[in-house]
Amino acid sequence: MPSSTTKVVIVGGGGGVGASVAFNLLVGGGEFEVVMVDRRPEMVRSHVLDLEQVLEQGGRGTVREGGDGDIAQADILVVTASLPLTVNDSRMVYLEGNAQIVSAVVELLPEGWPGVLLLVTNPVDPLGTLVQRRTRFDRRRVLGYTINDSLRLRTGIGRVLGVDAGRVTAWSIGEHGPLAVHLWDRVELDGAAITLDEAQREQVEDFVGNWYVRHVALDSGRSSTWTSGLGVARMVSAIANGDDRPWPASVLLEGEYGISGVSLSVPVSLAPGGVAEIHQWELSAREASGLQRAADYVRDAVAALPER
Repeated sequence: MPSSTTKVVIVGGGGGVGASVAFNLLVGGGEFEVVMVDRRPEMVRSHVLDLEQVLEQGGRGTVREGGDGDIAQADILVVTASLPLTVNDSRMVYLEGNAQIVSAVVELLPEGWPGVLLLVTNPVDPLGTLVQRRTRFDRRRVLGYTINDSLRLRTGIGRVLGVDAGRVTAWSIGEHGPLAVHLWDRVELDGAAITLDEAQREQVEDFVGNWYVRHVALDSGRSSTWTSGLGVARMVSAIANGDDRPWPASVLLEGEYGISGVSLSVPVSLAPGGVAEIHQWELSAREASGLQRAADYVRDAVAALPER
């Protein structure tokens, strides 16, 4: 990663999540060269014209419209491009179509590209697995954004306990979807370990497990724009500057947690090269079994994709 300003290229910058990422990078206190790329140039141009006034109000860095030629020059490549959102009950309905979109982006990266690829496009775990298999990039440099599962878990716990979700620390790993594994033994309130009883866990599971279906049923045509935009921007900052704190991210596993050849969300530390360390937390038998089910689910989804 160069010591100068980090170049962040957002593919899908015309969409809500991509634009939100750009906004949060500009106001987040860092110094990024933000380049927005989209097949709808008028949407990118509209956002750039707007974001220029964000810089006038104290934002930092730069923002501009870009094209395919910028992709190979990215220090951090954020991919949010995807099929239009529809009412459904699983992110997997987008897999084949979004695999084509992501594959077209990845084909623009030269062999030996030294940057970090951050996938936001869903379903992120099979797409990350697919990208890794096709590019053979160092697995530490192909990451999937998955922290929203942990954020929703914290929100659900906060609701059940009647406290501000910001006081809760909790973690979800595994698949970004219905097979997420909630680590109940690592729940903390104000930094102190707490235990939820079975009834409380069921309430939280209902909140988290049905969040996606409830949201898309609104047929609003938008995803978790603000949560993802802020979360991705913070993740980009952690990659650019290094961050020893654990961060859930989807990364190809090669023996960690007894799983190989598939991308899943696990706790990692981030650094300019991508993943600095994969943390292997101790799991209960139930959690380990859930992680293995998630791995099988993702592996089967990738295997079902047509060859291209």
